[in-house]
Amino acid sequence: MQNKDLIHNPNGGVARLLEIMRCLRDPDTGCPWDIEQDFSTIAPYTIEEAYEVADAIEREAWEELKGELGDLLFQSVFHAQMASEAGYFTFDDVADTMSDKMVARHPHVFGDEDRDKSAEQQTRDWETIKAAERAGKKQTGTLDGVAIGLPALLRAMKLQKRAARVGFDWPDISHVLDKMVEEARELVEASADLPKARIEEELGDLLFVMANLARHLDIDPEAALRHANAKFVRRFEFIETELSKRGKRPEDSNLQEMDALWDQIRGRDKVD
Repeated sequence: MQNKDLIHNPNGGVARLLEIMRCLRDPDTGCPWDIEQDFSTIAPYTIEEAYEVADAIEREAWEELKGELGDLLFQSVFHAQMASEAGYFTFDDVADTMSDKMVARHPHVFGDEDRDKSAEQQTRDWETIKAAERAGKKQTGTLDGVAIGLPALLRAMKLQKRAARVGFDWPDISHVLDKMVEEARELVEASADLPKARIEEELGDLLFVMANLARHLDIDPEAALRHANAKFVRRFEFIETELSKRGKRPEDSNLQEMDALWDQIRGRDKVD
């Protein structure tokens, strides 16, 4: 039975959202699409919503961010409702687990530890606490617990950070650059006559080294690539605009003309 007063209460907060989700999943009166979903079918939407949050932040679209955070929250509510139906846990369990984790990981805020420490020391303490948590889950390997579902570049960086903590790391960036040149050369050689699977392997090796380079430069490779994507979109839109002034579309042009326009906007970017 629906709690209609709560469902239509504009100030119902999280309780309202939980009730809406429960009703959507009701096997007798709910939405057929929502009822048919499971963890695996919803997971891609969860990832997509997280990226849309990041996109709104990147564009500083704060009003949009409110909606995107709501979409991401709804994903957590959806998963929690399915878990509740299966008898695994409830949304309150999710919230309590997160609260317990934050309290345990911040003894300098919620406990007796001294708060007067550097950001670097806090990071080391955080990693020590997380290592203890992994040990409690019997994740004793250095690379255990790095989520497989992470974006590949981000996961590569996290794997490398874990390995670096136990001393498996190049001493300085010059070694990374040398390795990048080596992997690029191997990719060129592979692309000449080797099977596609080998070419893919060599490309993966090069991307892995690029993630390592980003780590040594203290740069988020995902953020760097997002910025590059945004720059490409902006520059290509300039090409389309300029071609439109000439009564053309890109397919009516040629590489030489479009490349000249690309150089034009690229030159403006350098001046700016």
